[in-house]
Amino acid sequence: MNRLREGIHEWAVILAGGDGTRLRELSYKVSGDHRPKQFSKFFGRKSLLAHTQDRLQPLFRDENTLFALNHAHRMYYARELADVASGRKLIQPSNRGTAPAIALAVLEIIGRDPDCTVAFFPSDHHYRESSMFQATIDRALQLARFCGDRVLIIGAPATYPEVEYGWIQPRPIVLQSPLNALQYVSRFWEKPNLEEARALQKSECLWNTFVTVGSGDAFLGLLGATVPHLLAAIGKWFSAPDLNRIYREIEPIDFSKDVLSASPERLLVLRDGPSGWTDFGSPQRAMDVLQALSVLSEV
Repeated sequence: MNRLREGIHEWAVILAGGDGTRLRELSYKVSGDHRPKQFSKFFGRKSLLAHTQDRLQPLFRDENTLFALNHAHRMYYARELADVASGRKLIQPSNRGTAPAIALAVLEIIGRDPDCTVAFFPSDHHYRESSMFQATIDRALQLARFCGDRVLIIGAPATYPEVEYGWIQPRPIVLQSPLNALQYVSRFWEKPNLEEARALQKSECLWNTFVTVGSGDAFLGLLGATVPHLLAAIGKWFSAPDLNRIYREIEPIDFSKDVLSASPERLLVLRDGPSGWTDFGSPQRAMDVLQALSVLSEV
């Protein structure tokens, strides 16, 4: 696929520092060891991380694609990312959740490029139609320029009442363009019960894909409004570079639960196209993907 964009101020961060504990048994079956799921080759003879890289390659310059990693996984990413320059690897001393990884990346990228637009991508996602996903991200990068101090989040149309996903309850359309429509976010629902999930699906609420796009300043504003102590702690790294101590002192913080859900007024949601998004967040969803791909015999 030809490159869609050449944005010199557009940055991608692949979040690959999780421990993948829920899929540990399945990862062991395909890898023969206890590597985290993002480094496991479930299908297509590539790891989930490599599939993520492939999807993003047409959208971002290689030098603008960073990886948020965990030092404990170095034996896996050292091989997987052997050809990636060290300056593109943001290595955290330990896993403290998604919010510290995002804060670290935002501050690092702003230091390199104050005019940046940043997009965050988990490394355990699967898309039935990658071209649809790429078209959505292409639109999101263009629309982010008009979002001001708001962060744009990608919402996937719900096809069933999933109780393990976060849900986005949108408000009326606020920006209509030839590209797509943006909506304010009324509320986040973190892992609703089945009755709530059915009601959310019926009212056309969206699954939270966790894919977020916005200016560096918009992310700083969102983090500062919700977890200012985290932003201050990570910020110390640039003046006193002892990241090990900083990570020992901070508590795990989940970006979806503790940041996005806490400040919906700072968000806009963009509805994904028919990309067939899902994630490898649970063994059952992973098995559903593998069954659809007809590769269960390989597991």
